[in-house]
Amino acid sequence: MRLDRRKSLVLLALISLSLVLVSCSTGPRPPEKGTPEFYWQAARETYATSDYLKTAEHLDALGKTDNQFTSKAQSWRLVLTSGMTKAFMELADNYEYGARANKANPTPFRKRVSTYRNMAGQLSLQFAETFRTFRQTHKEPEIVLSFPFPTGSAGQVALMSKLGNGIFLSDAEQETAQKRMMERCILIGVAKAVGAGEDTAKARAMFQAGEVKVPRAVFMTAMANALYDQSQLFGRMKLDRPDQMKLFANEALEALKDVPESKETKALATKIQASLKKQ
Repeated sequence: MRLDRRKSLVLLALISLSLVLVSCSTGPRPPEKGTPEFYWQAARETYATSDYLKTAEHLDALGKTDNQFTSKAQSWRLVLTSGMTKAFMELADNYEYGARANKANPTPFRKRVSTYRNMAGQLSLQFAETFRTFRQTHKEPEIVLSFPFPTGSAGQVALMSKLGNGIFLSDAEQETAQKRMMERCILIGVAKAVGAGEDTAKARAMFQAGEVKVPRAVFMTAMANALYDQSQLFGRMKLDRPDQMKLFANEALEALKDVPESKETKALATKIQASLKKQ
């Protein structure tokens, strides 16, 4: 009897374990690697950790195929890459100020200038490619921004004053400066994309309810401004690539054709055309 009872207990335990395993196996499965759902989830996870470069990579993978996330992925990638490009441009400019201030040893500063401008150049080309595709394929009256408002501060990066005084930053300080500049420029970039200018508090409030729908004209004008800003990176005093400078300037003018003319767009178009005449 005792043996039969033990067998029964073992059998019940095995049945219970089987039920648990079946229950676990029938739960929600993670998205299959390589699918749009996988990249969308990965983008949101890396974005939550402020790994914006990796987020942009995942969004790029989504934007290369036609799926339910394509438009949202491309619009947010544009916002992120424009902000990151601006951050690298700002860092390069500040290291250049440092080189001018430290006439005794400008070389370390100039190396960082070159590094950051090249990084900005690579990102800006990605931005231009994404924007061209986005402009040609998405004609919706409203642009949807599906990611939460970025974290961080849009305040001035304190370490830039140190550079301005010709003091080279330590490795730890360089890492901090890059992170802070990235935060600042992405925050301001998002604010501009939703029509809030540099008022990040106003922009933050717009994201509190979830997805933000931005009028196409507002979004495209912000992107045209970003293209013009990036065109200056390729000017004679910086990367000195006149062909790419013209490409970005002309792309900005094309973007403005998609929106109703306003005082802002007229002023921007005049500024772009003036810069083209200088080449």
